[in-house]
Amino acid sequence: MPYSPIENYALIGNMRTAALVGMNGSIDFMCHPNFDSPTIFAALLDDKKGGRFLIRPILEEVRQRQLYLPDTAVLLTRFLSEEGVAEVSDFMPVGAGMDSHPLIRRAKTVRGEVRFEIRCEPRFNYARDTHRVEIKDGEVIFESDSLTLRLRTDVPLSVTDDGAVFGEFTLGTGQTASFVLEELVDSSPSADPSFIPEAFKQTLDYWRNWVGRTSYQGRWRETVHRSAITLKLLTSAEYGSVVAAPTFGLPEEIGGERNWDYRYTWIRDASFTMYALMRLGCVDEARDFMHWVEDRVSELNSDGSLQIMYGIDGRKDLTEHTLPHLEGYRGSSPVRIGNGAYSQFQLDIYGELMDSVYLFDKHGEPIHHDFWENLSRMTNWVVENWRRPDAGIWEIRGGQQEFSYSRLMAWVAIDRAIRLAQKRSFPAPLNEWYAARNAIYRDIYANFWDADRATFVQYKGTKAVDASTLLMPLVRFISPTDPRWLSTMRAIREDLVDDSLVHRYKIEEAADDGLAGMEGTFGIASFWYVEALGRTGDIDKARFIFEKLLGYANHVDLYAEELGPHGEHLGNFPQAFTHLALISAAFDLDRRLSSAGRGA
Repeated sequence: MPYSPIENYALIGNMRTAALVGMNGSIDFMCHPNFDSPTIFAALLDDKKGGRFLIRPILEEVRQRQLYLPDTAVLLTRFLSEEGVAEVSDFMPVGAGMDSHPLIRRAKTVRGEVRFEIRCEPRFNYARDTHRVEIKDGEVIFESDSLTLRLRTDVPLSVTDDGAVFGEFTLGTGQTASFVLEELVDSSPSADPSFIPEAFKQTLDYWRNWVGRTSYQGRWRETVHRSAITLKLLTSAEYGSVVAAPTFGLPEEIGGERNWDYRYTWIRDASFTMYALMRLGCVDEARDFMHWVEDRVSELNSDGSLQIMYGIDGRKDLTEHTLPHLEGYRGSSPVRIGNGAYSQFQLDIYGELMDSVYLFDKHGEPIHHDFWENLSRMTNWVVENWRRPDAGIWEIRGGQQEFSYSRLMAWVAIDRAIRLAQKRSFPAPLNEWYAARNAIYRDIYANFWDADRATFVQYKGTKAVDASTLLMPLVRFISPTDPRWLSTMRAIREDLVDDSLVHRYKIEEAADDGLAGMEGTFGIASFWYVEALGRTGDIDKARFIFEKLLGYANHVDLYAEELGPHGEHLGNFPQAFTHLALISAAFDLDRRLSSAGRGA
């Protein structure tokens, strides 16, 4: 089968792992049992070797539609033809009694008599391990050295020479056939005839109740709730951490080398995610994340610093490897697992973390003494190290620089620590913190302002601008109507904005990122631009651009990390960064439009 465009997929999950389901009825990516476990299906990264789970009708001139049942993560893929209408529904149950972590697929004929095909070909351990297949009454056992899976179904199946199972079956109007793929455990409820309908109802109820507890009722409600559900799907129910994306190896340039593993928890991304969810009233998720953060801060490095990213369980070693046996999406190689950026030095993470802690203490629940003591130690480290060059928010691999965004977020870290100490009367060396915060403020204006271009620049000594600068007014470093900010917005618009889409920087002018090739526009930067525009008071233009950006979502309102020159989705998918920025921009813009008396 040829590679499908990245945007032709939808996401299902259970807050433990996730899967990408194509419009053709094929699950082409899934790790099991956790987000960062090895893949069992990876056809998205190698069409021949990766493995897939395909269920589709055999119809001529078929038209495909894919949608989520409203306010849920239950997916419906519909196939329409003159011969008949068929559906495949996909979901992962959530709740108690799901120790086998099942994936449920159900085929149905809506009209006519339709013949279906099924092919289940797991490829264990990133398609590196062999496995054995055994067909029993009503089930198939796939056994590898590392994992054993069971496929329950009443459909007759045959085994292929390469360890897959396949079959064909016919369903008349209203008839269904079900498939449950799960880990082989001692006790599973999936054998009960009532399991699938009960799991379906339980999963629907879970998602609708969860969405019902969110507070956003403004414009673009359905889009915002879809982004919220997506962020929830990327949140670990076990640990409270958030993965940046559920995938690895999807390229930022087709055929290029910018292919990374995003199945980990970045302090930066997760902090932004919690900020977005708190805006929607999702306090439980914020609390769970704060518990995860407490654990990380309780194990600071000996000097008081943090690692920039961790495994979802908090592990520190994320050593990067390549998978040379996989050709990569449309030949984009190398395919990497692990992420070498975990050992980078990045100053900005402290600002993002402290901002989320400050907001949680304000809108969630008060933080406790031990947490503060560790945060205070971490803030002291920032006070002592804010002048150091680093790899920056974009994790360049071409040499460290003194980045304006890193300075900015060091300022945020100390500023929020001061505010928190004062609000809660926590003990703190406030004189030293005030002095450092003020020194950073003056340093940014003295060393990162280009008077000739009238703009803040990416790093000391350059004239290049960077989209991360858009956060300056969002974190209240500068007034959004300050003349210096308005001229910076003009420079960003001239250099980085392409219609409604925003590049993070110009590769040929910015700091060397150590990589060959080009990249697309960045989703998070585009939505930052909307929010920055709204804060300048230009809410009509902000709305116009925001609604144009919504048109770049895929068919189920999901976004990858980037958009290519033809509007194609690039990079890992779906990307938490893009969805959290959408929520933040929608929330802020909706409030400003309402305050200005603008209609719906």
